[in-house]
Amino acid sequence: MTDNTSFASLKGLPKEQIENLTRLGYTEMTPIQQQALPLALDGKDVIAQAKTGSGKTAAFGIPLLQKLNPRFFGVQALVMCPTRELSTQVADELRKLARFQQNIKVVVLCGGVSIGPQIGSLEHGAHVVVGTPGRIKDHLRKNTLKVDQLETLVLDEADRMLDMGFSDDIQDIVSHTPASRQTLLFSATYPDNINKLSRDFQRNPESVKVESVHQVSTIEQTMIMCTRNNRQETLIKAMGHFGIQQAVVFCNTKNDVEDVTYALRDQGYLALALHGDLEQRDRDQVYIRFKQNSAHCLVATDVAARGLDVDDLQAVINYELPRDPEVYVHRVGRTGRAGKEGLAISLVGDREDYKREAVIEQMGHDVPMMSSDELTNPQMKIEKPPYVTICFGEGRKSKLRPGDIVGAITAKGAIPGSAIGNITVLDFSAYAAVERDVANDALRLLEKSRIKGKSIKVRRL
Repeated sequence: MTDNTSFASLKGLPKEQIENLTRLGYTEMTPIQQQALPLALDGKDVIAQAKTGSGKTAAFGIPLLQKLNPRFFGVQALVMCPTRELSTQVADELRKLARFQQNIKVVVLCGGVSIGPQIGSLEHGAHVVVGTPGRIKDHLRKNTLKVDQLETLVLDEADRMLDMGFSDDIQDIVSHTPASRQTLLFSATYPDNINKLSRDFQRNPESVKVESVHQVSTIEQTMIMCTRNNRQETLIKAMGHFGIQQAVVFCNTKNDVEDVTYALRDQGYLALALHGDLEQRDRDQVYIRFKQNSAHCLVATDVAARGLDVDDLQAVINYELPRDPEVYVHRVGRTGRAGKEGLAISLVGDREDYKREAVIEQMGHDVPMMSSDELTNPQMKIEKPPYVTICFGEGRKSKLRPGDIVGAITAKGAIPGSAIGNITVLDFSAYAAVERDVANDALRLLEKSRIKGKSIKVRRL
């Protein structure tokens, strides 16, 4: 009798595969494998919340290998990953998992390297293709890759692929695959666009979540009493007291937005102002820089911040309570998403009791109060934002794609794909977040590079 954490307990796995798993050190299933493998082996579409290191490669690798016909050298499984490093890692793992049967060919298709050898590999046939969306799309366009016989499609680290701007490429690639395919989607977080991706590409998917990864989001709410004269001082003290390095600060007027932005900059924060008087181009730039985590604070009015959607936002601060208590609920709901804890701080003036009472009535529960005198203000070291935003002077209208940007930055091999964060491509410009410690190297590299056969102006924001 086998226990349900062993691979031998799974239905339909051949003895040779179980023996190979044992040799590879797969003794018992991880939580994600326990939940996902029976469903995937049963042919169901699966949407799974899983982080790197959770054993997710085996969770999709074992089922996709199970369905392969070794005698047919057409592409039967396609795994899309956000970076070249992850693609190589996944392909290596799949080759090990495939050792129980002979002649299974796994090909990696990624940007940043010459396309010629990849075309040569595909000409000799491949059972499994692993790669990044940009390069996979290139091969489909050149007709060097065919996916019309695909049995299994895997989207690995789907949230990161969307964050890097690969949504259109993914849509295009999936349109070339048969509707009868099985689709397995793995994502560390579940922003709204992941649910949309699942609705577009999956059929009645089974949802799998591992409790240690997914926790109920909680928003810690605090109100701080202040006076009209010490509101700015209270804001700065609150930032230090709560150790806030990233926040959206909501103001009720454009003048307050400007004043608060300068006050935060004086303290060493990289603060950006967002209000209705800004040109659309400037608003886009401010919003993208904050979303790309290359600024500490976004100081905004409600109207300007419409549509603002930032994953993993540490804190929301109400510089003033809004007049409408429903607006308060909408503001604080921007933190504490995707299972993360959030912080909502509100500064309440000595003549704003009526606003506070309206918020409490709207929330249906009390919100803790403290006075500004209770704020300790340790000399908090303000770390520089983790990313720098690089702006490109061309965009979608020039056929510039996220894959082109990733390929240009990683082409020389000195900067890994993992150092690239969010990529946003607009009609006439594009923005890439690059880790701060390699940003200058990336900029120098891009200044000397040709993208799509031409030099593109780049600058650091």
